[in-house]
Amino acid sequence: MVRKIIDKKKVAIRRAGEFIKSEAGSGFFMILSALLAMYAANSGFSEQYNSFVKTHISLDLGEHFSANTDLKSFVKDVLMALFFFIIGLELKREMAEGFLSKKDQIILPLLAAVGGMALPAFVFFIFNHNIPENVHGWAIPSATDIAFALCILMLAGKGVPPAVKIFLLAIAIFDDLGAILIIALFYSNSFEINGVILGLLGVMFLFLLNKKNITAITPYVFIGIFLWFCMHIAGIHTTIAGVIVAMFVPLRSNKDEKHSPLGHAMHSLHPWIVFFILPIFAFVSAGVSFNAESMTHLFEPLSMGIALGLFFGKQIGIFFATYFAVKSGFVRMPQDATWLHIYGVSIIAGIGFTMSLFIGFLAFPEEMHNQVKMGVLFGSLISTIWGAIILRMAGKKN
Repeated sequence: MVRKIIDKKKVAIRRAGEFIKSEAGSGFFMILSALLAMYAANSGFSEQYNSFVKTHISLDLGEHFSANTDLKSFVKDVLMALFFFIIGLELKREMAEGFLSKKDQIILPLLAAVGGMALPAFVFFIFNHNIPENVHGWAIPSATDIAFALCILMLAGKGVPPAVKIFLLAIAIFDDLGAILIIALFYSNSFEINGVILGLLGVMFLFLLNKKNITAITPYVFIGIFLWFCMHIAGIHTTIAGVIVAMFVPLRSNKDEKHSPLGHAMHSLHPWIVFFILPIFAFVSAGVSFNAESMTHLFEPLSMGIALGLFFGKQIGIFFATYFAVKSGFVRMPQDATWLHIYGVSIIAGIGFTMSLFIGFLAFPEEMHNQVKMGVLFGSLISTIWGAIILRMAGKKN
């Protein structure tokens, strides 16, 4: 019995290590895409870049459905649904049989994540409480870009104990879960009842597929597409469809325990997420012009609230939530970790990028997106630099 528990723990740690490496690789490609976008927006290619981002896309399914959008919105509403599908699969797997499957492994990163979401929102509110149209963006600095943060940890955190890396990963996963709930509750339009009813019908079919342990992915794909349209009609943000479908994909086949439909779906989609969807989201989102007018946006309440929420709010919220939880004897410190490790992790959790930009684009109209970009990019940049310095120091002291 003890041997079985030890073997399960080893498998969970190995999976966590593989996941960290894959997410770090994704972060590397996102960094390159973001840098390329910023170069394009501030060079002789700026006109071509802006034209590319605003490329017109239309879909006409007759009198029942038609849509006219641009590339940036298409990436945000359609392609990012696949990204959220992967997030849903990761959440399900880690909570079912991974490093979040045991209560004692969940409590500390959960408390840290709550602190790391509440304090940034509070910092943002301090700067924007007297500007009613800005308050809607309170959740922007609450997010962590899991891929970006793990990439910096892998590059700068030489000698960082594995338990610390898993701690950051767990915080980021709970952050993702929080972001999903925030998007569903606060950044969806007023509900249209017909879409909700049709969506519930789709969920019922997903439940039946899961109950029958249907392991073929195709039925889930078709119902997922149907659910995406239902979310669109209902006024609920369409990326939520990806998370809902993920929750019903079977973890294991009843006929062959070694076969994991969930694992197969993750393995098949992961290259598309890493090499296409996240890089193209970074490319169409990060292209901000650093001219005199744009730089003035950085000192406006919206941008300052986002940037300082990410930098100060994240590190204060995560570090002190962890500190008080450990000092109270409620939970134990991650194995071989020092307080300098925890502080370094708290800082790089302030790299918001993907999720922060995503929430910002949902919260505000197009004309305010430059302010969102400046805040997110500046907050993420200073979190990256200061976090890398602290993690280097922590590595040398080990």
